[in-house]
Amino acid sequence: MAAAAQNRGHDAEIAIIGAGVVGLAIARRLLAEGHEVCLIDPAEPGSGASYGNAGTIADYAVQPVGTPSVLRNLPSLLFDRDSPLAIRRAAIFSLAPWLMRFVVQSLPRAAERNARAIAALTAGAGPMWRALAAEIGGADLIRADGCLYYYESEAALRGARADLAFRRELGVAVEVIDAARLAAMEPHLPPAAGAAYFPQAIFLSDPGRMVGRLAAAVAAGGARFLRAAATGLARDAGGVVLTGEGLRIRARRVVIAAGAHGRALARAAGDRIPLETERGYHLEWDMAAPRLTRPTCPSARGFYLCPMAGRLRAAGTVELGGTAAPPSPHRLARLEEGVRAIFPDLPAPHRSWMGFRPSIPDSLPVIGPSRAGGEVIHAYGHGHIGLTLAPVTAELVADCIAGRAPARDPAPYAATRF
Repeated sequence: MAAAAQNRGHDAEIAIIGAGVVGLAIARRLLAEGHEVCLIDPAEPGSGASYGNAGTIADYAVQPVGTPSVLRNLPSLLFDRDSPLAIRRAAIFSLAPWLMRFVVQSLPRAAERNARAIAALTAGAGPMWRALAAEIGGADLIRADGCLYYYESEAALRGARADLAFRRELGVAVEVIDAARLAAMEPHLPPAAGAAYFPQAIFLSDPGRMVGRLAAAVAAGGARFLRAAATGLARDAGGVVLTGEGLRIRARRVVIAAGAHGRALARAAGDRIPLETERGYHLEWDMAAPRLTRPTCPSARGFYLCPMAGRLRAAGTVELGGTAAPPSPHRLARLEEGVRAIFPDLPAPHRSWMGFRPSIPDSLPVIGPSRAGGEVIHAYGHGHIGLTLAPVTAELVADCIAGRAPARDPAPYAATRF
């Protein structure tokens, strides 16, 4: 009765735009704190990037995409069709403002600042995911065998030592292992010089299934799901009105957790966020026993080999270029070629996928209230680590709504930084 009285004149207390892993984690947290929640998404909950990712809870992924080394090689990276970081040529002009910001954020001082801000978010992400998985009946999908970056040559391994030392400085547990130990850990890999082993990393053996269980727990907790696309956002007295085809809902507060689709809604809320879209790909091969024990990244090739339940998934590479164009056959072919350099005897892939990641030039998500008022809260822009940061983001959003002092400084992720 108290909640009904509080929300008189509103269709929902809190409307969350986006039912991916971030939106669902926020809903779960807010329900636990006694809020009424409605999730709005045109697709099945968790069916986008929340399904198609590498499954790693990557607390070690503290480096931003933009670094001085990337900046030095940026022209060849962006315009080489075979590069792990490429750009759709048709999108070059529309991407120019974003790329200019990216260049600035890749300079040494900015890149270090961004890495420290990412590390402040990823710290503790593993334990938070373990707790969330236990709550939603997903503990059986957690694997605790760590993660590998493997280096094919001694020169590549030597070249990685400064990066690994910086990660240690930021609190990441990492060991450099030699060729013999790597072969013992992953005997199906071809010979290599060694690897960086992140022992505290955890892995979801089926991220789609885990997010499905999270969605079921959110539904069981009383959340409403609306299958619609929210394309309009406008404040009115005491709330926010969301509209779209077949949609009109008035909420006391709105959380934008729409991932790569958040920019237009942010602008309607009064915030100009430099968000662009990374088009990510994966290929899968069905097999009873995947050839690896843990996620493994061939460092020179820019993708992950992931031993999912009943299949091997190769996920990764970055293609900047929006949400409208169809998947690139060339990108899928290059991904398959990279996998065959490691496992040449694989049959044709059983399936392929493309999804969209929200990318900000500084690689930091946007989390916190709109500059125009706390009726709208941002929660998107996580890039490659949206899965990792879902429960962390939920904590920050819940603190914002409750007016609590957050455990983590929210300033680096504020919409007002742009």
